[in-house]
Amino acid sequence: MTVDLAEFDRALGDPFDPAAPLSFARSAESDRREEFPAEMCQELDRLGMPRLYVPVEHGGALARYDELLAALRLVARRDLTVAIGHGKTFLGGACVWLAGRPEQARALGADIVAGAPVAWGLTERGHGSDLLAGTMAATTEAGGYRVQGEKWLINNATRGDLICLLVRTRPEGGPRGFSLLLVDKRRLPRDRYRHLPKVLTHGIRGADISGFGMDDCPVPADALVGVEGGGLETVLKALQLTRTVCTALSLGAADQALRLAVEHAARRGLYGRTLVDLPHVRRTLGRAYASLFTAEIVSVFAARALHTAPEETSVISAVAKAYVPSRADELIMTCGELLGVRGFLTEYHEHGAFQKLDRDHRVVGIFDGSTFVSRHALINQFPLLARCHPAATADPAGVEHAADLTAPLPAPELDRLSLMAQGGCGLTQGLVSAARDLRALAVAGHASAWLAGLAEELSAHCDLLHEELAQFPPSSQFAPPEAFALARRFELCFAGAAALRVWLHNLRSGHDELWLEACLVHILRSLRPAEMPTDEEVFDRLFDALRSGASVGPPTTKGVR
Repeated sequence: MTVDLAEFDRALGDPFDPAAPLSFARSAESDRREEFPAEMCQELDRLGMPRLYVPVEHGGALARYDELLAALRLVARRDLTVAIGHGKTFLGGACVWLAGRPEQARALGADIVAGAPVAWGLTERGHGSDLLAGTMAATTEAGGYRVQGEKWLINNATRGDLICLLVRTRPEGGPRGFSLLLVDKRRLPRDRYRHLPKVLTHGIRGADISGFGMDDCPVPADALVGVEGGGLETVLKALQLTRTVCTALSLGAADQALRLAVEHAARRGLYGRTLVDLPHVRRTLGRAYASLFTAEIVSVFAARALHTAPEETSVISAVAKAYVPSRADELIMTCGELLGVRGFLTEYHEHGAFQKLDRDHRVVGIFDGSTFVSRHALINQFPLLARCHPAATADPAGVEHAADLTAPLPAPELDRLSLMAQGGCGLTQGLVSAARDLRALAVAGHASAWLAGLAEELSAHCDLLHEELAQFPPSSQFAPPEAFALARRFELCFAGAAALRVWLHNLRSGHDELWLEACLVHILRSLRPAEMPTDEEVFDRLFDALRSGASVGPPTTKGVR
């Protein structure tokens, strides 16, 4: 199924109309009351959004992860609380799509399509992201399990009809000591489970962030997802899906923040001119657009790679989850500085839309593996990345297919997901050949020599980085600060390589050098030594082109922008 994004956007209604189901006014009121946005989520149910959380083979409409990404971005652009609260059902079902029995997956798919919320119970009070420290235990009995313990800080823990729980099934724990149970509350004895109180939060105030406890509660044997002892491995693979999809939340928040900042700058009078006429403001906004375009490319490439290069998504998803929310945080902060006091007002300026998204977005970099956790997942693969880079052992076809946005995607083969990218990262391995291809276009007069030079500079940075990775000792859970600096540089090289590949493989959709130049300069300004110039006038040209109404930007999500 192909999603008509323009039609879906129209069906969501005009967010500026207070009477629309997903209006900024309704979102603000729900946030002030700290109430779950039930009516808005019901509207998404009515529009069929839950079908996108369920793979087609299990009765849903999820055939392409980039389509789910785009649809969730449209919702997040209106209200992050709604997008997070409603979209959590996809996260809750991910383990079942990976490891569940066919009949179990079909039954869950039918529940989700019918509008049943699903939660994912991983974390516990006091343990955070250390899943191996989890104490919720399931002991075997005739016909099933007895479960004892609590999960805490769980989205949809109270309102969810079903919850996928990671439970300890061996007293000693360990990598093979945990299993997954898909618990249907409707089948449990009411006196054996309880909901913990809603937790008050700085952002997403209306979301159901609470907990779930079980007191020697019987759970039927058919609740087991996959094999006993395989829970942690399944969760780590499922996180590759969910971390990728979560980037849609950041893109939606960044879209909204940048819109608010640009519109304010165009209206705000200052020194006899408008704010947007000031050179510094124009450059700041142009740089923000370049940042958004680069994050968008990383996000869409990662979603498409789930179909074309699943063996590499342990790297790709970690990069996407660390890079995209971090760039969105920076963009939102920049927009807040331009908005000034209007960015703090809760009612006066556009129903307080900016201060709400600013608060709401801070959680995106935390859940499903924080930026720290995602970078640590990348650090654990440094030896593979360093060893495979010179030999270019990854399959380049998967990278090219993901970057060619006109190429139809194959059905996702989730059984090909791996905990480690054994062949390394094809995107960074192919950067030298991509730069060579761009130079050939420049020689033939089809691209500028300046653009080719930027690509070659990025390729040189990437090769140097991998030389440093090869000298870096393997890290345990106590990776030094230097490792995280290397991980951030890898993200930058990855982002630049993704932008270059998307440009090269989509030339027939428009020969627009400006957005690629802006993206590469945006990346290189963080990779170059501080004293080197960064050619930032490209951001002026980018903003001027966008302000004039020119169709400028990567072709990654034309149906969304």
